[in-house]
Amino acid sequence: MTRIWKPDVNSTGGLKRREFLGGAAALGVLAATATGFAPGGVLAQEPKRGGHLKLGLKGGAATDTLDPAGYSAGVAFVTGRCWGDTLVESHPDTGVAVPALAESWEASADAATWTFKIRKGVTFHDGSPMTIADVLATLKRHSDAGSKSGALGLLGSIRSFEDKAGDLVITLAEGNADLPLILSDYHLIIQPGGGVENPDAAVGTGPYKLVSFEAGVRTTFEKNANDWRSDRGFVDSVEIIVMNDTTARIAALSSGQVHFISAVEPKTVELLKRAPIVEILQTGGKGFYSFLMHCDTAPFDNNDLRLALKYAIDRQEILDRVLSGYGTLGNDYPVNMAYALAPDGIEQRAFDPDKAAFHYKKSGHSGPVLLRTAEAAFPGAVDAAVLFQESAKKAGIAIDVKREPDDGYWTNVWNVQPFSASYWGGRPTQDSRYSTSYVSNAEWNDTRFKRPDFDKLVLQARAELDETKRRALYKTMALIVRDEGGLILPVFNDYLNACSKQVKGYVHDIGNDVSNGYVASRVWLDA
Repeated sequence: MTRIWKPDVNSTGGLKRREFLGGAAALGVLAATATGFAPGGVLAQEPKRGGHLKLGLKGGAATDTLDPAGYSAGVAFVTGRCWGDTLVESHPDTGVAVPALAESWEASADAATWTFKIRKGVTFHDGSPMTIADVLATLKRHSDAGSKSGALGLLGSIRSFEDKAGDLVITLAEGNADLPLILSDYHLIIQPGGGVENPDAAVGTGPYKLVSFEAGVRTTFEKNANDWRSDRGFVDSVEIIVMNDTTARIAALSSGQVHFISAVEPKTVELLKRAPIVEILQTGGKGFYSFLMHCDTAPFDNNDLRLALKYAIDRQEILDRVLSGYGTLGNDYPVNMAYALAPDGIEQRAFDPDKAAFHYKKSGHSGPVLLRTAEAAFPGAVDAAVLFQESAKKAGIAIDVKREPDDGYWTNVWNVQPFSASYWGGRPTQDSRYSTSYVSNAEWNDTRFKRPDFDKLVLQARAELDETKRRALYKTMALIVRDEGGLILPVFNDYLNACSKQVKGYVHDIGNDVSNGYVASRVWLDA
């Protein structure tokens, strides 16, 4: 085995992000040591311990589960981070892989065989030791062909995983420079016995232990006294309250009923700023607002109709009026400059009623198309759909907007109906972004984009260790999705949350919203 790269844990904080990522990418793979390269970085002040942290979060429903395989929306995302850990995490500033339950790793020269040293002395909440057997069972459950896990598409290239003298050895069908970061996916929480017998028990190794769970209402946790880390879990208890209504979240924070709220709508930022006890938390990242068309379902199986709708949306108007400028323009592929090796030189698609009308006429379609939306999709999703409807009219395209109930939207509408509003948080790498929802067999292929030639490009880029060649492959992939896929991506959003000024230590994490889901374990209360 050959250790490919070993970061200097005392100096990475001083590197510029682009410089750091560039050096890692040039070597092809990332490795890490177990010497305290903490994802949260150096704390600005000594945390205070104790207190009861209350979070008012959007993205919960009566259909929620505690099985991490089925996690899809905001409340489940944060819930899983409270009770569970993954093998690997990502650094909030750079996005590179850092140790968690795997304390170090190394790869073969072709990045096809990886060896992970599993951390010793870690116990589950039920008192049982975490072992290599639990790791193997977890990976098997999520990667089995019949799995319904949201991570299934990420694990498709694994040929085998085995225990070799207590180490996890993963052999891939082809090299993958991003494997450590894939194992940071939030579905891949290590559970006793892999969670096979009781996947929704919420027994893990995380900083908090489950006390109660009422789907779509609230979840409570207590401190895990046997947590293996000292830099997480500063409060004694956590309460996650589902607050899908924007007004309710704002009122709860402003009145001191909760300490933190997610999904602040851009149009409410100025109002919240007036509250003397409130702090706005703005983080750039990889998340995006979108409209999804099923490429295998009429009338969206016609690429000219898909192109017509892509040209018929006024992206700048949505950025200005729905996001109040808190974001950047999208270009109908799911990658922005926050990703390493992001493509450049791709012409920005602009609102063009003439081109939209041309492709609409060429499609042969007539009559309105039905777009389903709900505020559950993303803040301002209903307004964005109406703006889309109005801009499409200028191209002679009729869009009927149907507002769906917030509750159950992610079960009954998203990934079910052929044209709907959606939100995606970031993924650690371009490979994981495409593998999650664009390869043909991905469980969450929510545009029904199924192209064998595209699948081959994903595999080719995954195994390519030459940075220049890999960047070129990613550009080709972006152009295919942009020009032939079912994704309409008008904007990448900044993550907007808010907290009481009692809350300290919030980490702005480029990985995903709400401090990449770790908000409850990274902050403390300065009462």
